[in-house]
Amino acid sequence: MAEIARLPAEDRLEEGLLDLRQGRPSVNALWLSAAETRLRSLGIAVPVTDWLPEDREIALYDLLQGESDDPYYRYNSLRGELDSLLCALESRKQRLETHSVSPTAGL
Repeated sequence: MAEIARLPAEDRLEEGLLDLRQGRPSVNALWLSAAETRLRSLGIAVPVTDWLPEDREIALYDLLQGESDDPYYRYNSLRGELDSLLCALESRKQRLETHSVSPTAGL
């Protein structure tokens, strides 16, 4: 599994993974599951989420409506956090791939 320390939204990621493992359809679980395929490709072990609603983003928004005076603002904020997390993971993966190539590989 990819190292998640010092990533944007590290706490939300950890909480979302725990909620998914425990079968809790929380804001963090739905937030995380909206990008589960991409997260898996970046090395994050996202649990199987076939028990969640098919359209996770709508389910997330619906849940936010019950928790927030401005669900639109909160939803967009969460999407921004997710984008930052994904960008950081992609950058880290690219750096690791670049540094793992041996300088004598083509010789």
